[in-house]
Amino acid sequence: MGRSAIHPGEHLAEQLEELDMSAAELARQLNVPTNRITEILNGQRAVTGDTALRLGHFFGTSPEFWLNLQKLYELRLAEQKSGEIIKSLPTLAKPVKRLDEDLQPA
Repeated sequence: MGRSAIHPGEHLAEQLEELDMSAAELARQLNVPTNRITEILNGQRAVTGDTALRLGHFFGTSPEFWLNLQKLYELRLAEQKSGEIIKSLPTLAKPVKRLDEDLQPA
């Protein structure tokens, strides 16, 4: 079995606890509805690009940090659900040309 999936809301909850800040106060600071923050904290909502920008600005981190937490969570869930099936699928014998090779300067 793969690594456990940790929702970004768990990390956010730790940050709020350290700051002794409520979800409602964070929502006010970020100028978003309170339910957006509480749903993230409860693992019922994903961190979107907009939320990542706001969290990054507030906490002094990059928005990518928050999106990466979300991405890792989703990938780990997918691996738990479909990982074994995907491993059994065929692969190409020879790697195909990378999509970004056409963009490289000559």
